[in-house]
Amino acid sequence: MPTRSTLRVRYAETDQMGVVYYANYFVWCEIGRVEYFRQLGYDYKQMEFADDCHLPVVEANCRYRSPARYDDEVIVETRVTAMRSHLLKFGYRLLRKTPEGEQVLAEAETTHVTVDKNMQTRKLPQRYAEAIRATL
Repeated sequence: MPTRSTLRVRYAETDQMGVVYYANYFVWCEIGRVEYFRQLGYDYKQMEFADDCHLPVVEANCRYRSPARYDDEVIVETRVTAMRSHLLKFGYRLLRKTPEGEQVLAEAETTHVTVDKNMQTRKLPQRYAEAIRATL
């Protein structure tokens, strides 16, 4: 089950043609990930500081379908698409809210390895793994 986050395109996120610069979609994916954990009842910062659990991105890809523009209302749907003891994959759909409904702007995926503060691979703490499994 995906979580949904809403944002509005800021002028600074666009290029001279008024189209959102491609790298900003990955910033929006990060917003989606943070909100995903928040909606599970966890704070991403808490994962890092209290549990020494960090989730660096090791791979990212995005398929752009339609351009987002200044002041568009964008919905970021986020879900976990794969989980192993030390690896998480997130899938995203980025949608433009329109009077007629929603239009797909892009589909993205990020892969994360679970590490400690020394960048050593570790297992995802059980409480997070259980909460994520409940959404699959």
